[in-house]
This record gives sequence, C-alpha cells and structure tokens, in this order.
Amino acid sequence: MNHDLLLANIAKHIQLNEEEKQHFLSFLQVKKVKKKQHLLLEGDVNRSAMFVTSGCLRAYHLDENGFQYIQQFAPEGWWIADMYSFITQEPGHLYIDALCDSELLLISKANLEKLYKEIPKFNHYFRVLAEKSLVSFQSRSMENLRLTAKERYEKFCLRYPTLIDFISQKQIAAYIGVTPEFLSKMLHA
Repeated sequence: MNHDLLLANIAKHIQLNEEEKQHFLSFLQVKKVKKKQHLLLEGDVNRSAMFVTSGCLRAYHLDENGFQYIQQFAPEGWWIADMYSFITQEPGHLYIDALCDSELLLISKANLEKLYKEIPKFNHYFRVLAEKSLVSFQSRSMENLRLTAKERYEKFCLRYPTLIDFISQKQIAAYIGVTPEFLSKMLHA
C-alpha cells in the first residue's frame, strides 16, 4: 500500500527523517473494507484510529426510531474514530462503516502511546488533529443550533466538496439533520 497520502498529511505539521517515517509506518495496520462493511458498532470499544487512503467512511448514531445522525464523513485523506471510545477505551456510541470499498491505515491506541514516547513530535501532530476535531465539532454544534437547513447544506458543501456528487441525498440529509424529502424540496426550490 502507498503511504504517501498519510506522510504528506503528517508533513503539513511535523518533519520526519527517513528512520522516523519507517518507524511510524511499522505501527500501522493496513485494512481493506467493502461497501457497507462496519468497522465499529455502537457498544464496541474503538481500539484504533483510522486514516482513509482511498474510499470513504462515515460515523453515525442511530436513535430509538432507527433514524441516522451522521456525525462525520471521512473521505480520502481524513482520520476517523469514535473519539470518546478511543480515548477512554470504553464502549462507544457510534457506528463507523464504509460508504464504498475503502482502504485504511489503522494505528491502535497502544501503538499510538508507544509512538508518543519513541517519537515525541507525534504528540504535536495528533494534538493538532485533536484541536481541529474539537473546533469542527463545536462549530458544527453551533451551526445546528443557529443556521437554517439551507445554510447547513452550504456548510456541508464547503466542508466536504468532494462528496457532494458522490454520496446520496439521504446521507447528506442525515448529516445536516433534515429528512431526505425536505432536502430534495429545498434543493429544487
């Protein structure tokens, strides 16, 4: 598998020499998943953070009526995990599945802790990711409270420009918190 996409992502934040790159890569596990295959179910412990090298994943929650609330999409070049479960190593609240055949690089919580000790600059890289994730989560929470559905759709388009024509309107509706019918009417108004 080609690790260039992940190494380029890391290089935006920290510089690694060749030995550090190889050491980091030794901690990763390659995983291929098929469309609709689950990587995590509600109640599972999220043991690995996942970097998407090709394809697309999504993280979502189901309510008691079976309605999906999509928290995140992870297209190529994005990380994804149930962060609550990954950090606490307790059962999580999210489902994570593949929207299409996908290839991933996984790093376990245990290996990440080793990496922090052996190559301390990775503390900075993953802290930056955590900070960006927190900002994104807070921004999205505020958007859901104060923006109209049309404005939330526009934010979705800015956040995930490569997904607009790739995923179904049903998926987009579940992300912005409206029914597919409402989204369809809104887009054709």
